[in-house]
Amino acid sequence: MIMVYCEQRNGELLNVGPELVGKAVELSKDFDGNVTAVICGHKINHLAELLIHYGASRVIVIEHPLLEKYNVDAYTEALYQVVKSENPEILLVGATLTGRELGPKLAARLKTGLTADCTNLEIDSDSKLLLMTRPAFGGNLMATIICPDNRPQMATTRPGVFPMPQSDSQRRGEIILFTPRLSEEDIRIKVEKIIQKIRKHKDITAEKVLVAGGRGVGSKENFELLEELAELLGGGIAGSRAAVDEGWLPKDLQVGQTGKVVRPKLYIAVGISGAIQHLAGMQESEYIIAINKDPEAPIMKVADLAIVGDWKPIVRRLIQQLKQTMNIQEEKIS
Repeated sequence: MIMVYCEQRNGELLNVGPELVGKAVELSKDFDGNVTAVICGHKINHLAELLIHYGASRVIVIEHPLLEKYNVDAYTEALYQVVKSENPEILLVGATLTGRELGPKLAARLKTGLTADCTNLEIDSDSKLLLMTRPAFGGNLMATIICPDNRPQMATTRPGVFPMPQSDSQRRGEIILFTPRLSEEDIRIKVEKIIQKIRKHKDITAEKVLVAGGRGVGSKENFELLEELAELLGGGIAGSRAAVDEGWLPKDLQVGQTGKVVRPKLYIAVGISGAIQHLAGMQESEYIIAINKDPEAPIMKVADLAIVGDWKPIVRRLIQQLKQTMNIQEEKIS
């Protein structure tokens, strides 16, 4: 059996859960096993049907008042009880902020290994082992890791690595309510206050259009042009690690191996050379436009449209053309 831990926050399912369910369904064809999704929380039964629609054969709802807010001690204990009861061959976890904390603690409790930040998962046709591929040595090569002796085989992947599966409201499956043995004594960490961060920008993994800038953009002020372009296209702004390290953009807008994995319909890379670490985070975009002075930059080789030249006049011309097109359309409507 393949088990997927699906994260929820305030009663809403995070996309990484269904993404992993979709990948687990694909893996189960070679593995000859069912896909079981697991969610933790309090009064979250409504999410079970959604996971069935995304492809899960079974959904285990771990329900307890002490699980209403995320707490690593409580969640680790609750998931441990479910995993020991179900004995899955494979356990997949999203590499979110909480998943990166929860995954290693759970693996330690289960006395098994964990491969973090995987970019691909496959089943070996001969051994039936999970092949977990992730960047190694600073992203300069890809390593495929196996866990032959311990179970479950555990892996985490970041949101956006795998595509979101199609939801089918006609799908039916089994929903199981699991009440863990939990008490206040099991929880060493006490959460006194939760302060929600107000985001200025939308989550870049959810954007359909991204305009991303790199070191070649030159300054924080220059990103205002990229923001204008992104706004006209109905999308968002993003950047490479170099742009974030310079302080031009906040960390949550970073694309790449140490940032976020995105797969928008349109990705415009401005002044980004295209180091392998950055390519790992955006190369699954549907259509890539690269603007760079260097025709030999790695980003130009993966781009569907590569424009060689100074980015400023090119972006200004794009903005001008978009505004003219929008004005023409408004005149037609009026």
